[in-house]
Amino acid sequence: MARHGENIRKRIDGRWEARYQVYDPEKGRKIYRSVYGSTYEEAKKKRADALWAATQTAEKESALVSENISEDGVKSYKRTLFSQAANEWLEKVSDNRRHSTYIKYANVYRIHLEGILGSCPLSDMTDRKLQEKISDHLSKEGLSDSIRKSICCVVNQILEFAGRKYSFHIPPLKPATAKPVRKPVETLVKSEQLRLLASIYDTMDKSKIALLLCLYTGMRLGELCVLKWSDFDFADSTVTVSRTVQRIAVKGQMTKTVLMETDPKSECSKRTIPLTAEILELLEGLRENSAYVFGGDKPLEPRTMQYRFKRILEEAGINCRNFHILRHTFATNCVESGMDVKTLSVILGHSDVKITLNRYVHPTMDSRRKQIGRLPDFYGQIRGQAA
Repeated sequence: MARHGENIRKRIDGRWEARYQVYDPEKGRKIYRSVYGSTYEEAKKKRADALWAATQTAEKESALVSENISEDGVKSYKRTLFSQAANEWLEKVSDNRRHSTYIKYANVYRIHLEGILGSCPLSDMTDRKLQEKISDHLSKEGLSDSIRKSICCVVNQILEFAGRKYSFHIPPLKPATAKPVRKPVETLVKSEQLRLLASIYDTMDKSKIALLLCLYTGMRLGELCVLKWSDFDFADSTVTVSRTVQRIAVKGQMTKTVLMETDPKSECSKRTIPLTAEILELLEGLRENSAYVFGGDKPLEPRTMQYRFKRILEEAGINCRNFHILRHTFATNCVESGMDVKTLSVILGHSDVKITLNRYVHPTMDSRRKQIGRLPDFYGQIRGQAA
């Protein structure tokens, strides 16, 4: 019979089995292994020998962390710092990922991690030490849940990279954060939409046509600012979204930025959207020999479009909002006008219908009143049947 708490048991075939845990670097986690003996004592001794051998292997792998071999073959033992692994990992990110992703990760490391972990040798790091060093920073006031997740994501990716290169392992960092409360996404109410449309149609110009295009397509700001005339198919009444533009820091200079065209947010964001006859007619009136629809010979600066949007809101007597509210308003209007969510999800460029439902479909108070207003007739029918 099994000995309680020892994880040693007698099998049906008469042999004794002793189980133990070791870390498997290929699977990235601890796994169970077993040894067998004809007696309880033999199985226990074999397990002790196996654990000792596993410990020796782990110590040898840990020693490799600080061992570097120079070109002339002379072994020099020096400790690899977290900062070295981080910078090597960032170089890899720079080569294989979007530039905007590299800048985001680099900023997270420089601002939140370099001062805390940069001078720590990997060979001295343990799960407990890592938690102790970073827990105080993660608990600071003013850090959003999104920033905390980004910090842990960067730490874990650096550790994973170090593990592959230096035979080094620490369990992934898991932040103790409260479950985020999703704030309701704001849309323009019907009265505000009426005032905005009145202002747009009163004195039409290029900026107002851009706003109208967003209200009819749900495009993101960066996607709008980088539109080219070649993206439009006037014969087929469509526009293809295949790029975005954003201001990104120059590599190695966190204060200098450049306006850069990149791929859109995700592969699903590359999409073709049908256009109404009215929008096509307004765009026809803007056609010129320049490459970009709203920026001329180069993409329009997103901040410029945001400033123009705020000015138009002021003219219409509407409180200042972020440009993204047009995307939320478009999605809500589509649902209220009867569009199915799957079609809307494709038009918005989402990878999952759940994203559309959870983030962009917001029944307005008018819609809720309309649905509640149907109940008297419904209950009236019930009463009529009873009579």
